[in-house]
Amino acid sequence: MFHKSNFMFTNKDYSNKGIMSTILGMISIGSICLAVYLTYQNHGQAEFRYGSAALLTLLFAGVGMGLGVASRMEKDKFYLFTYLGITFNFVALAAISFILYAGAYGL
Repeated sequence: MFHKSNFMFTNKDYSNKGIMSTILGMISIGSICLAVYLTYQNHGQAEFRYGSAALLTLLFAGVGMGLGVASRMEKDKFYLFTYLGITFNFVALAAISFILYAGAYGL
């Protein structure tokens, strides 16, 4: 009789751009981790396809970051996936930047 009903009276929903940004960020981070792991298993000799995957990851992370920022500009939306997507894509871009810096300057 006195139980709480689970109704939420709002018209907000999650942004499709934010969800796509999160998915692209997860794909980017997974690809980077896999490329680094496979290069480590190959005793530091990176194959050409790992570099190609990293370049494609850079493209995915850039698009994902753009989608995340665009979804943050939308009104009356929940921003959980937006913030997750921006964070994941920033981490992916930072990882690619570190890998390129380490390769150029021999860390």
